[in-house]
Amino acid sequence: MIDLVQELDALRRAVVRTDGEVTLRVSRRYPADTPDVWSALTEPERLARWFLPVGGDLRVGGEFRLEGNAGGEILACEPPTLLRVTFGGPDSVVEVHLRAVGDDTKLELVHTVPLGMAGSGAGALFPGPGWDIALHALAAHLRGETVDPEGAAFARGSVEAWQATVEASGTATAEEIAAACEMARAQYLPED
Repeated sequence: MIDLVQELDALRRAVVRTDGEVTLRVSRRYPADTPDVWSALTEPERLARWFLPVGGDLRVGGEFRLEGNAGGEILACEPPTLLRVTFGGPDSVVEVHLRAVGDDTKLELVHTVPLGMAGSGAGALFPGPGWDIALHALAAHLRGETVDPEGAAFARGSVEAWQATVEASGTATAEEIAAACEMARAQYLPED
């Protein structure tokens, strides 16, 4: 059985608000080599096993579509260290950076949107838990496992962790955070 506290603590989160943008960062180390992590992130067959099926023109300048989810344009692809895409709209940019750390790989995901789209740093509560869930699923995939059946407990812990991150960042008011938490719970924990 997976230790949910350990899995939640394996993720490092940050929110920054600068010059009209809100940026969330989430990172995690994986006990796998960088080419293996890159393969899991960029090969459609592997991506479908832990995230979502992807289709489209999968090259720089091409567009991709995640089944049942967002799509975007592939802005940069520098194997095995950098993938940059728009995600859900031209002003929502996601970068994934990989770097070897000994025998492990550190993955850092950076998602930047205009302040007008995010509203405040509390806007991180909308995509943040989703990225946590995805990076948790990637960890399970790299271990040769399926995602644990305690997904709701992980999602609940993730929303709480992002709430604490936004509060500590000073990028949103208490009212903005409360409203964003309510919406995040409705999105990620509809049964609550």
